[in-house]
Amino acid sequence: MTAAATLRPLDGITVVSFEHAIAAPFCTRQLADMGARVIKVERPGVGDFARNYDERVRGLSSHFVWTNRSKESLTLDLKHPAAREVLGRLLADADVLVQNLAPGAAARQGLSFDVLHAAHPRLIVCDISGYGEGGPYRDKKAYDLLIQSESGFVSVTGSPDAPAKAGCSISDIAAAMYAYSGILNALLLRQKTGEGSRVDVSMLESMVEWMGYPMYYAFDGAPPPPRAGAAHATIYPYGPFPVGDGGTVMLGLQNEREWQVFCDRVLEQPGLALDDRFSSNSARAANRDALRGLIVQAFAKMDLGAVTDKLEQAGIANASVNDMAGVWAHPQLRERGRWRQVDSPKGALPALLPPGSNSAFEPRMDAIPAVGQHTDAVLAGLGYDAAQISRLHAEGAV
Repeated sequence: MTAAATLRPLDGITVVSFEHAIAAPFCTRQLADMGARVIKVERPGVGDFARNYDERVRGLSSHFVWTNRSKESLTLDLKHPAAREVLGRLLADADVLVQNLAPGAAARQGLSFDVLHAAHPRLIVCDISGYGEGGPYRDKKAYDLLIQSESGFVSVTGSPDAPAKAGCSISDIAAAMYAYSGILNALLLRQKTGEGSRVDVSMLESMVEWMGYPMYYAFDGAPPPPRAGAAHATIYPYGPFPVGDGGTVMLGLQNEREWQVFCDRVLEQPGLALDDRFSSNSARAANRDALRGLIVQAFAKMDLGAVTDKLEQAGIANASVNDMAGVWAHPQLRERGRWRQVDSPKGALPALLPPGSNSAFEPRMDAIPAVGQHTDAVLAGLGYDAAQISRLHAEGAV
């Protein structure tokens, strides 16, 4: 790789983050992936509370390992005057500040955009919160599951008998992605204006944007999409089906041509495509129970391999219903070389390369930090000598 190719798009950008849980850490991890220096400010002694969610990764938290590689951990107690001086030096050279503290906490700490912009006009400030600034919910606490519920996601997910949440932190992830893209936009804008700007990301608004299809499906008082378990709510057949050996295949049909091929070459019942009950997607969705019975009956004569072969030969989209062990061992990820090793306080750990490979550079894949691991190095870089650093530790400022 040439010297030019070793450059990353965010090399030279410094991000200071007051972050916890998932939304802000996942945002800043992606900035770090692209080369930014991310200084994660944590509480002395305990750090980000997500460090203690579980101990599943050799004693480390699964959430924390996922969202915190390639960062520097600096401990600061902002209630201590000396820590405020450290923060001032940090922000003087920073390009971006990210925070997802409790509602109102950033402003109380003097970290509002108006205050920071006056002192550091080039600084970009990204505030991530549950509901955004203003409005009747601005001070309401918000966690991932609560936003899944508030945004309507839970109401359309699950079985007909019971709603369900997503199996991952989808509200946090949505907010993190909009924060990440919003910061990139703000960096581009600063190149044109010379000034920083504020990015205000609401978890609720992020999730409601992702709920566009079910919202428009229920437009103007129409019934919402029914909860259909792992099947698609309004396109059919599109979902999991059992096969003869006890396995499950996930298949999806998107159009009438595929439906005819499926009947002819997979089910070997070409006349089914002409049945009025199944002559359109709307008809198939309305009569899904009858159609499901016919498909299950046909698949019961075959094992998973045979069903998959027939679907592949017919050009019908299908997938395995993998568990987590299956994903760790997925042949596509392995053959494309998507895994790397990153260091951690517990030794080397596997980590997936960020999606969206770029031919010009490799993403940064550095270590997951221990609490306060980089405090002394960051302080030294800010001009503190050894005696001053020792004093800050003794006073509990860091």
